Amino acid sequence: MPDPTLEAAAQTRPAVSARQGTLTAAFERCGPGLHTGRHAQVRVCPAPAGHGILFRRSLKRERTADVAALWHYRESQPLCTALRSPGGVLIRTVEHLMAAFSAHRIDNALVEIDTEELPIFDGSATPWCEGIRAAGRTELDAARPMIRIRRPVEVRDGRRSLRIEPCGALQISAFLELAHLGPMHWSGIIDPDTFDRDLAPSRSFGRLKWAVPLKIYTFITRKPVLRGANLATTAGIVGGRVVGGMKVPDEPVRHRAMDLVGDLALAGHPILGHVSAAHTGHELNHALVAALMTEPEAWELV
Repeated sequence: MPDPTLEAAAQTRPAVSARQGTLTAAFERCGPGLHTGRHAQVRVCPAPAGHGILFRRSLKRERTADVAALWHYRESQPLCTALRSPGGVLIRTVEHLMAAFSAHRIDNALVEIDTEELPIFDGSATPWCEGIRAAGRTELDAARPMIRIRRPVEVRDGRRSLRIEPCGALQISAFLELAHLGPMHWSGIIDPDTFDRDLAPSRSFGRLKWAVPLKIYTFITRKPVLRGANLATTAGIVGGRVVGGMKVPDEPVRHRAMDLVGDLALAGHPILGHVSAAHTGHELNHALVAALMTEPEAWELV
């Protein structure tokens, strides 16, 4: 159930903007990808009302391929959120940027990238948030449609579950329990300040005892999975501790909540609803979006 205190806050403060937003100026970021390890150059540009979030990948011979950040272009890929263009071109690991866009109410942007995968940085969304804040947000002369949940929708996979129900803002309550680390919780309303403070610093994580053999396997098979993963780009877990310590309390569950914000953004409009998440991951996140989008009686566009 929604937290009554947070629900009251959602009703009494402006959790969403009435007008669509875009960036005031363009900004650039670069770095290696988590899975391909390839260096990427990204330019994030303003876009007009109704444009949405569009990824544009540069190809050989000065060609480009576009793919909109919408749920029906999503393609299942290991340990990330990926989009496949109508022409078959892949863009992967978009979830951290999408989460930053969603939290900062950037509805329209053109993201130009020169390779397959967005940079992972230190495994967090903070560099994207810093870029958005520095660029600024400009309101556009167009209403901002929002998806208001009318009745609960739930998806499950064993102990993994996601449930969304009516709420006056996007509120997330997340739970995760990892061996040796114990139960972890995070709950909050998603707005720019809360996101930047509580969720954006949390890093992609994994247990070293599984990551090292997987990296060796993917190197031998030449599969682009975790080639860029190291202790500079992810939070490595050994037993009951995170190597170097956690950047925020209960960092793993906060990162799962951050990924969830980015995956929900593929619905195409801001969502007003409370999401209860237990042991969720990308596959279940996208299952919830698909279930919601295919049950039009469960929501309304307002």
